[in-house]
Amino acid sequence: MEIGIDSFADKREGSDSVKAINNVIDRIIFADEVGLNSFGIGEHHRKEFLDSAPFMILAAAAAQTKNIKLISAVTVLSAADPVRVFQNLSTLDLISGGRAEMVAGRGSFSEAFPLFGLDFKDYDELFIEKLGLLLKIRENEFVSWSGKFRPSINNLPIYPRPIQNPVPIWLGVGGTPQSFARAGSMGLPLMIAIIGGNTHRFRPLVDIYRQAGKEAGHPPEKLSVGLHSLGYVANSMDEAIDLYYEGYHKMFTKIGKERGWGPVTRDQFDNQIGPLGAIVLGDPDQVAEKIIRHSQALGGIDRFQFQMDIADITHENLIKSIELIGNEVIPRINRTKSP
Repeated sequence: MEIGIDSFADKREGSDSVKAINNVIDRIIFADEVGLNSFGIGEHHRKEFLDSAPFMILAAAAAQTKNIKLISAVTVLSAADPVRVFQNLSTLDLISGGRAEMVAGRGSFSEAFPLFGLDFKDYDELFIEKLGLLLKIRENEFVSWSGKFRPSINNLPIYPRPIQNPVPIWLGVGGTPQSFARAGSMGLPLMIAIIGGNTHRFRPLVDIYRQAGKEAGHPPEKLSVGLHSLGYVANSMDEAIDLYYEGYHKMFTKIGKERGWGPVTRDQFDNQIGPLGAIVLGDPDQVAEKIIRHSQALGGIDRFQFQMDIADITHENLIKSIELIGNEVIPRINRTKSP
């Protein structure tokens, strides 16, 4: 199982943007040094995050790393031009020497739609059309295409081409059966974002994905499953909670206000860090055991991505957690036979 981190390039209120974004790059470099497999940068268009141009951050890190896979996670494809997305992805692949990947998704916030002159009611249609074009560009140097939301392309070449053939494109999904089935039928690796609830409840959806892939004739090894979950590793569970809870409470209460949810309670948090909850928190033994349990509950996963930096944790403590993941969590998981 590959283990990595996803980041939204969090910028705390009143903090220095230059320092914050360079801290993110330093964390990617350090993650590479201690043996993490992957590092993803999300895409948001909000004041509290600095990740509106994830390929720029990843390219800066690519020039200073050697082994770690660099992922846009997720690219809000519905609000983007697939030609430019592919060019950015290919350029990152060239800079990194073949370590670029992307997760294509709709995004969990709506700000990108009005910002780029799009109508949110076209949410699904936009994504489906643009994903089809992106995959066609990946497969063909010269492209002919027509659709509803973008001008037609008539036998035009699209450059640069990536080193990897094909360059990996994962499909990021939340909780709809249609999304899981689509990923399976297209033979795309699946990245599941589980930020709340109980992870095992996603097993029927993963089964839909694998069955759709099988029926479409895709070999099982092509149907990779990744899991993106909130988490943090410390020397003890008490230390992890002390560092994580207040920032988590603040962020998700704020998001809840925007979406009509009630404020986050400590009881809800305690349930989420329990054996079945989605948050992966604790010391290295507890975290490794929970990741393995999640993998078993979903019938096996190929990649686990920690979402660590939205809980107001300092750069120094994030570095300590990355070190624990590389030196202690990954070896523990590697010693355990996969389901």
